[in-house]
Amino acid sequence: MSRNGRTTKRLWRLRSNPLRRRDDVVEAWIVLAVWVVVAVGGTLAGLVTSHAADEVFAGQRAERHTVRAVLLTDTPSPTPAIGGTQNLIKARVRWTAADGTRRTGSTLVDTGQKAGSTVVIWLNTAGAPTAAPPSATEAGVESAFLGLTAALALTGTAFGAGAAARYRLDRRRIDAWGTEWNLVGPSWGHRTG
Repeated sequence: MSRNGRTTKRLWRLRSNPLRRRDDVVEAWIVLAVWVVVAVGGTLAGLVTSHAADEVFAGQRAERHTVRAVLLTDTPSPTPAIGGTQNLIKARVRWTAADGTRRTGSTLVDTGQKAGSTVVIWLNTAGAPTAAPPSATEAGVESAFLGLTAALALTGTAFGAGAAARYRLDRRRIDAWGTEWNLVGPSWGHRTG
């Protein structure tokens, strides 16, 4: 088939045609709207989400800082880690705040340490123990994943809404054909079957 014939076949809904119904035009606009939402909206949703997540992670890296603390209790021996991840356990620690006061709290520390050991902990701007912020690489990967998830969610929603609208149009067309057949069929005379 020639290239021109293929293009004409693809754009059949938009061509002027005596058999084209109003529902066909509505369906053409629905298909166009779904593709615009997928292409433009999906891209924008992904980029905006990724950028927002990256800003949150950068803010966490900027507001959190490390201090040296003294472990107040022994931590149990490490268990074999799955996948080479580090064994962490919640334990009581004591540290000196920026204003010189001594504070105590609970945070995650490595296992297998004795009381009195020096550990490095992360504090937020309020001076409370918190988790370590994600590294720039971890934040980049997580931001990209969140952006992709947002883009796919919007794409799925758009396709679902478009499919539901087209299904309703199909049901309406089938009902119209049934009504028209009931009007025209008896005038044909003898029915088969």
